[in-house]
Amino acid sequence: MKRILVVFLCLLPLTAGGQIIVDKPLSARLTGYDIDVTLDTDKHTISGKMTAWWVNNSSSPVGEAMMHMYLNAFSSNQSTFASRGRWSAAGDDGWGWVRINSMKDGSGNDLSGSFGYVSPDDGNKNDKTVLKVALPQPVAPGDTLVLKIDFVSKLPSPIQRTGYEEDFHFVAQWFPKFGVYETAGMRQREADGWNCHQFHPNSEFYSNHSVYNVAVTLPSEYVAGSGGKLIEEIGLGDSLKKVVWRAEDIVDFAWTAWPGYKLVTRKWNNVDIILMTSKTGLSKAENHLDAVVYALEYLAERVGPYPWPHLTFVDPPLSGSGAGGMEYTTLFTTMGGGAVPTFLKMPEMVTIHEFGHAYFMGILASNEFEEPWLDEGVNSYWEQRIVDHYYGGGYGLVRLPFLKMSDTDQGRLSYITSPNRTIASNDLPSWMYPHGTYSMMSYNKTATWLHTLQGIVGDETMDNIFREYYRRWAFRHPSGRDFIATVNDVVKKEHGDRFGEDMNWFFDQVLYGKGECDYRVSGITSNKIRSYSGVVEGDSVTYTRGDRKSDTLYISRVSIERLGDLMLPVQILVRFDNGEEVLETWDGKATYKDFEYTGARKVVWAKLDPYDRNDMDVNRINNSWTLEPSHTATRRMLNKFVLLMQMMISVFTL
Repeated sequence: MKRILVVFLCLLPLTAGGQIIVDKPLSARLTGYDIDVTLDTDKHTISGKMTAWWVNNSSSPVGEAMMHMYLNAFSSNQSTFASRGRWSAAGDDGWGWVRINSMKDGSGNDLSGSFGYVSPDDGNKNDKTVLKVALPQPVAPGDTLVLKIDFVSKLPSPIQRTGYEEDFHFVAQWFPKFGVYETAGMRQREADGWNCHQFHPNSEFYSNHSVYNVAVTLPSEYVAGSGGKLIEEIGLGDSLKKVVWRAEDIVDFAWTAWPGYKLVTRKWNNVDIILMTSKTGLSKAENHLDAVVYALEYLAERVGPYPWPHLTFVDPPLSGSGAGGMEYTTLFTTMGGGAVPTFLKMPEMVTIHEFGHAYFMGILASNEFEEPWLDEGVNSYWEQRIVDHYYGGGYGLVRLPFLKMSDTDQGRLSYITSPNRTIASNDLPSWMYPHGTYSMMSYNKTATWLHTLQGIVGDETMDNIFREYYRRWAFRHPSGRDFIATVNDVVKKEHGDRFGEDMNWFFDQVLYGKGECDYRVSGITSNKIRSYSGVVEGDSVTYTRGDRKSDTLYISRVSIERLGDLMLPVQILVRFDNGEEVLETWDGKATYKDFEYTGARKVVWAKLDPYDRNDMDVNRINNSWTLEPSHTATRRMLNKFVLLMQMMISVFTL
């Protein structure tokens, strides 16, 4: 570790942007990038030089480097991304790519003839998103590989996360970037090796926390922003300027440039917040800023502190909407609200969601390629909690006189209404989900079973789980197994064996299994069994001969049925004709369960999951039964109508 720190300190002054912006390193800082480029706004190219460094923190020599070349996903319709996705270039100028003109190591050796493209995931020879570089000498343990690269990147159109439209540019995944070299034991890996996946249609990203010094030369009339802290802006004459940023301990560096940007700022605690928006977007600026502050407050209290002193987010113009709703740690994009009706809090929801990635993609930095649920699903769960907390628990997302819906309900509905919810488990790599299931499984199913876990262990325990998860794994790349181990430890500490030896039974079903949960109340009976003179006390019977009192004795039965494969604990609220109520708990393991009551009171109503703690139950319409005269049929028809309306809203908000 001391050797790594020495190397890092020596590399700091590579540019004028070598200014330290955090008190001490937040991460191991095994990679860093010093980049000086020029944006050609006519050709939509970015060309220049970079010095990239990587530290070998393993115990063995490493003889090759693996690098992402993300923009090559847009270089032809034969790439894995284009051939399996829905993107195609907008004309001959719409293709995107990244090309290396020269590459040398720190000793000046020319490496241009020693690299080639590989396809570790699908073997597609036409995919050029992963570059393997053979090194003239292996990098010894603790030593640093330095690569000096001259490169040019061409942005694609239309925008797909990254690209350009007219004079709007959003620049992401734009330079040659190291994969992650994982050591044995890291994320349960058996042996040392590079983790460097292709760019797939469902891809997210996985990177080391890095140091970035980035300088961009561009036309003076352009307003530029990035995930870094602005160090200086220098006028160069000839209607050009150079913008210099520095970022520390972030997993990716993205930036944007557009002449039409308007800047709105706010400060929260020690964090400087910048919103980059359009003239028309100014009307929604305060809404977006409020949403960010809500998310900062909520996550800082319940998960852990936001560690950076800066945050920039972008509300793209309509022409650049393809860049909306994307995340890059200290830079993210939201979406405007001009075309969205005011009763729908979708712009605020998107803002909160994309900011949340600063925690689960940025700080914790799980492998989104291989375990997308650990970022997108966990983040969706917290997004739903934040939206419903600040905008109304029952109507956080939709607020109409005849229809109100929380963000949590919207996510749940997206899961339970999917016809494909049982065809795959929740733990597949992002590129291996069957068609049409990635978003539903990674986002909505995960959020749904996390809410269910919260319902089982309680709100306080759930918050403590994430506080401990953050404490253990911030800036350390946890795996799903690491999260589960944290859950087990916290639940054991706070509840003992109340839920079993551990919570693996829960994850085996909801994460690694394919089943669904469906409980129903299958019937209620209340039968008079005898008349007698005596005294009836509760559900026990004692009687004294004579005529003190005349009561009727009933035996009542509430029948519960498990229709699905998932065996989750569930509560049942039972109501009697005298107004009394009893709350029962069932482990849900058997196929059938009867609850019997004998006494002067009779059961008239029963409801499963009365406090809506089991979000995994795919059919709540069958969760209640009543013997009381009512408009039950009408109520059920109304419930079905509301469910239909909710489904429509759910589709609209995806």
